[in-house]
Amino acid sequence: MKSTKYIQKAILLLILVLFQTSLIRAQSASSKEPMMVNAKVSPAGDLVITPSATSSEHDFDYLAGKWNMHNKRLKTRLNNCKEWIEFESTDENMGPMLYGVANVDVVTSGFNPAGKKPYQGMTVRLFNTETKLWSLYWADSVSGAMDPPVVGSFEGNIGRFYCKDTFNGKPILVMFKWDKTDKDNPVWSQAFSPDNGVTWEMNFTNTSHRRQ
Repeated sequence: MKSTKYIQKAILLLILVLFQTSLIRAQSASSKEPMMVNAKVSPAGDLVITPSATSSEHDFDYLAGKWNMHNKRLKTRLNNCKEWIEFESTDENMGPMLYGVANVDVVTSGFNPAGKKPYQGMTVRLFNTETKLWSLYWADSVSGAMDPPVVGSFEGNIGRFYCKDTFNGKPILVMFKWDKTDKDNPVWSQAFSPDNGVTWEMNFTNTSHRRQ
């Protein structure tokens, strides 16, 4: 009798463990974060971006000030690279400009992908009062030219911004993501998609820490 009870308890315990495992897996699968939010590629191949209901010219006000930044960058991109380069940088954001519809900052780093020092990059963010979309323009001291702007908006504390670009001569989608859940330690990341948003590779991320 005792051995039968032990077997029954063991079976019940095994069933409970299997149920909890399947539940955790189901929750993980259902919570997988979508990458294309308020954006899609049309049948004609156009990138269509719509603003969130709460998109505002105040979305980047939190960036005003001076920051220390810890960065992680894939050594190479879109070739299954797993090696990350980590480095530090600083950032100074001038806060809202042009009565709130513009935001500008300058990043300075000891790491330069072109192998020359020092390195600086600048972001110009413009809020279109008609479309309610932000356009983020990046330029650096290597090229001295503006990249195509990534365009989008914030949905709550998460902002996603997209553009069509090329990498190594091939068309890609680019996404910038801003997470301002902790406004004194916001997180930025960049991802590329070689297949119109079906798959994405995160290749650059940094966490900013407010120092002023």
